[in-house]
Amino acid sequence: MSQNSQFMFGAATGVGSMPGGDAREAAKTVTGSLDDFPFLAELPARGPGADMIGRTAGLLVELYARVEPSGWRLGDRPGRDTKRAQSWLGEDLDALEEFTQGYEGPLKVQAVGPWTLAAALELRNGEAVLSDPGACRDLAASLAEGLRSHLEEVGRRIPGAQVTLQLDEPSITAVLRGQVRSASGYRTHRAADRQLVESTLRDVVGVHADGPVVIHSCAPDVPFALLRRAGAAAVSFDLSLLTERDDDVIGEAVEAGSRLFAGVVPGTDARLSDPAGSVMGVRTLWRRLGLSPGLLAESVTVTPACGLAGASPEYARKALAHCVQAARSLADNPE
Repeated sequence: MSQNSQFMFGAATGVGSMPGGDAREAAKTVTGSLDDFPFLAELPARGPGADMIGRTAGLLVELYARVEPSGWRLGDRPGRDTKRAQSWLGEDLDALEEFTQGYEGPLKVQAVGPWTLAAALELRNGEAVLSDPGACRDLAASLAEGLRSHLEEVGRRIPGAQVTLQLDEPSITAVLRGQVRSASGYRTHRAADRQLVESTLRDVVGVHADGPVVIHSCAPDVPFALLRRAGAAAVSFDLSLLTERDDDVIGEAVEAGSRLFAGVVPGTDARLSDPAGSVMGVRTLWRRLGLSPGLLAESVTVTPACGLAGASPEYARKALAHCVQAARSLADNPE
């Protein structure tokens, strides 16, 4: 069965982060630019707790993190950093709720996935959670609980939305290859077992059984096949980092009904080509894979290559509008 036949996706959306620190302004831009697939904006410029690791740490259940000079570290009790993360998330939800009154259709929320979180969060001894298999297990279970509550709250606030959960996993390839550095920086943590990585991801993906999960990585060598086996209905990636080595797994994924969130628009200020030019790479990939052009619009969502936190507000608005136009060009002229 095609996974996409079950789920609704829009033709274009953003990755997650937006510039600035004003939640209402971000929600207004996102909903105004993306009328068929808005997302809950993240505003890392506000500081620790609004960054992707801190924001997701604020969702954890019975695990608490605080900011240390080296990064986010697990502690015994909720401190001001956790509270700040939760308060900003509440503000962002308020703003999105305000601008989606009466909205019905797909809507995306993002959180960091279990492996990138395990690579970034520190244990009390300063080493990454990744260094301790038991701690990795506890972290994934805590994240799953937190996501369950978060998704319920989003559903309550925007009842007409069909929610897509995006798990950000930019470090997953480094985790699988043993490339995550230890606290000293002199060695790396050993490569995680592929089956364990897959089963842990599957457990976290499983919290959103009623809707689709997209796994995002804007790093090279995205493990497409593993993500699909873990239950991802879609994979989000930077198209410019694909190589022909990825062709077979991408072709298989599309034929099995997976959706591709193709990052084609630069994430920082750049001169934008015409919308058709932006999706030229997608059409080229399609031809190379020998896939039917008619599948294009129903298999691809167009996005920026990565988050827009480093862009100017004006460019961020243009980039999202450009994604919508590029998606239209794919639908109108698939050949």
